[in-house]
Amino acid sequence: MDMELDDVRREIGRLDDEIRSLAERRMRLWDSIADIQREKRHNRLSPLAEEIRTAAAACERQFSQNAFVACCGAEGSYAQQAASQLVKSPTIVYFSGFEKVFEAVEKGLCPYGVLPVENSAAGSVAAVYDLMQKHSFHIARSLRLKVDHVLLAPSGVAVEDVREIVSHPHALAQCSAFLKRHPNVKATPAVNTAVSARDAASSGRRDIAVIASRACADIYGLSVIAERIQDAAYNYTRFICISKELEIYPDANRISIMLSLPHRPGALASIITKFASIDVNLTKLESRPVPGMDFEFRFIFDFEATPKNPAVIRLLSDLSQDPEIEHFAFLGAYAET
Repeated sequence: MDMELDDVRREIGRLDDEIRSLAERRMRLWDSIADIQREKRHNRLSPLAEEIRTAAAACERQFSQNAFVACCGAEGSYAQQAASQLVKSPTIVYFSGFEKVFEAVEKGLCPYGVLPVENSAAGSVAAVYDLMQKHSFHIARSLRLKVDHVLLAPSGVAVEDVREIVSHPHALAQCSAFLKRHPNVKATPAVNTAVSARDAASSGRRDIAVIASRACADIYGLSVIAERIQDAAYNYTRFICISKELEIYPDANRISIMLSLPHRPGALASIITKFASIDVNLTKLESRPVPGMDFEFRFIFDFEATPKNPAVIRLLSDLSQDPEIEHFAFLGAYAET
């Protein structure tokens, strides 16, 4: 009887071993299914990838040479100079502010708009970055423009006669050392350098001067009374050329995206690591507060990359589908000159 009981117990133990083995095998099969599903999700590109591919195939080999371009200010502005370098034969339409340029492109009034985003001395143009969150647009091109400021005044006015200098806040900031050497002169911010020159020329005042480009002297009949007054000899402003539709040309070597991240430790670092993992160089990271959200920020990434690189397309596709990213916008793939 005892021998029979031992045999039964041994049989139960053998069956337990088989059940355990089958359960482990079952778990491995489920793990394999999960791995396959994850791999399928990883290999499935987002609609953004197809959008990029379509835009790149549709564009001509050369950026537009004749087009209407929206700019801030007036003739002689640095934006006008940038537009004339970006588009060989532009028809420039001037607007009173940055938002008007965004609206002109967004509403289809002009196919392109030119906006300053950064100066090597004065830093980012915050107002433009804030407007990027409000408007729908793409970056088709960018340009680094050498900026040489001069002091302009009505004919016969000397530096010692000047009691007020008017210009755009960024131009004033770029000439801070010159302004400090004239402490009795009032520095007045204005909407645009060229508009300031135009207004000074028609004001009839003999105690006013403006910081603007040399081109404004001839255009508005002003005299150059001080030259190269910017703080740094190496003074460049970066302009972007925006379009309503996504345009990607064969020479595109830079990409810009905008995204919002959850407010938790390591969220931004995890995104930066993704760029490093595919050997992509970030050239600019700009953060701007999200309107109406306390301590929430939207980030604009500029990085050196070509949309022809499969690893870059994979990264963009993954970012656009990442549930952790609260807002994602592909701003453009473009060349910078």
